[in-house]
Amino acid sequence: MLDLVINHQITLPARELTWTAVRASGPGGQNVNKVSSKVVLKFALARTEALSVSVQQRLRQIAAHRLDAEGNLVVTAQESRNQLTNLRRARHRLAELVHAALIPPRPRVATRVSRAVQRARLVAKRRVALKKQSRRRVDPDE
Repeated sequence: MLDLVINHQITLPARELTWTAVRASGPGGQNVNKVSSKVVLKFALARTEALSVSVQQRLRQIAAHRLDAEGNLVVTAQESRNQLTNLRRARHRLAELVHAALIPPRPRVATRVSRAVQRARLVAKRRVALKKQSRRRVDPDE
């Protein structure tokens, strides 16, 4: 297998990528029972040296449901009946996941609620309180 080039700075080495072909589910007639066209691509995320620690953490967050017990990132493809096409698609999906992890999240900028919004909230709250107060039973002694 070849190295997976993410961008001009990052390349995932082939030794960290393993893939297996298994039988795909879904339609396909007799062919689906005979041919192993589904591709399961595993990337050794826990042992990689190609990605920085921060990118690895973001990738773990983004693809948490794709991690197995050994810390491998598992990507599958079974859309095509062709094994090679499915392998290309799985590699492309892995590259997209790594691309997404390369973008650091924007820091949250704390903002204050404006006075007009606060006033509108209090006016609405008072309106609801008066409406509920008018529904109360009238005491004849008062």
